[in-house]
Amino acid sequence: MRQRSTAGTERLRRSNTGAVLRALRRLGPSTRVELARDTGLAKATVGVIVADLEEAGAVIEEGSRPGVRGRPGRPVALRGGRFLTLGLELNVDYVSAVVLDLAGTIVASSSRPGSAGEDLRDLARTTLSEHVGADTRLVGATLAVPGLVRGDNATVAWAPNLHVAWPGVSDLLETLVPGRRIEVSNDANCAAYAESHHGAAVGVAHSLYLTGTVGIGAGIVQDGEVMRGGAGFAGEVGHMPVGDSTALCGCGRRGCWEASIGLHAMLAAVDMVELDTPLRTAEAVAVRARTHPGVRAGLERVGRDVGLGLAMLSNVLDPEVVVLGGYFAPLGDLVLEPARRTLDERLPSQMQVRPDLRPSTLGIEAAALGAAERSFGPVFTGELELSA
Repeated sequence: MRQRSTAGTERLRRSNTGAVLRALRRLGPSTRVELARDTGLAKATVGVIVADLEEAGAVIEEGSRPGVRGRPGRPVALRGGRFLTLGLELNVDYVSAVVLDLAGTIVASSSRPGSAGEDLRDLARTTLSEHVGADTRLVGATLAVPGLVRGDNATVAWAPNLHVAWPGVSDLLETLVPGRRIEVSNDANCAAYAESHHGAAVGVAHSLYLTGTVGIGAGIVQDGEVMRGGAGFAGEVGHMPVGDSTALCGCGRRGCWEASIGLHAMLAAVDMVELDTPLRTAEAVAVRARTHPGVRAGLERVGRDVGLGLAMLSNVLDPEVVVLGGYFAPLGDLVLEPARRTLDERLPSQMQVRPDLRPSTLGIEAAALGAAERSFGPVFTGELELSA
């Protein structure tokens, strides 16, 4: 009985610690009184937790400020730079890496052309050697991929656009960060998570993120958490039967949405070639669209097909905001305006509020940033304890 009671007390302590860490990330520098008010914990409990976190190097006291009754309160803040996570993305034509610290600061971010395990290994090793050392602690790492990832956060069930051998990638992951398990997550889910915590959907209760790469996927976020569905596969919208019914998709079927609005479909519509990353490709298309009516007309068609699919998703999910990432962001209103018009035409009732369509603000590293942020999950829930 005593052992069970001790275990319960330990779980409660860790849960309370997670609550304080989440509050500090959300509120920024806060006094112990403010933390107690936000978390519902006793001030004495908060004081003990803060002292433990100070000893671990996770928080630091800032200059005092006047308290409610004139007594100076001493705010504490999350200490950046010591506890880090690594987010990686392996996509069809590029790899990305982001290092994030406990305070939510991006320590490093980079991407480069590539689509193989060796490209990912080189980028990961370079990133780790440059930014993770003796004075830092890597608390987690996550790889984002464009495919169906099972609920175990390890098994890729299906990735039709990514031509790699998944058993080989699994072996590779074990060598990237020796002694640490690297979790795997869907790229759209990771990017959606990043937008809700760092980007265009911050403060939005219900948002939908749409990738804009060779494949098209969606991430659904409710109150800051990704909705994954029963098997973990929610958001595989690229294979909805929307758009050109004759267009051949990478999955082998015809008529999938991504066959009409994916990167390759967009390039076919404007008769231009692909560059080394989706963003650079879209930037070149946007420049040409300024003077070429045919390019603008092609983007108008793509935008209409974007709007058709979003109308279907809006009827089902009713998002407040839809964030369009990848190649959509540099094209902006060239695609978003026809999408908005089509969405207005297709919503069945004027009582139904059209979601706000916004371009991503996070660039090509959005999924890697979300992967890094998700790696802090066990810390903010109290499952993983920070130690000196």
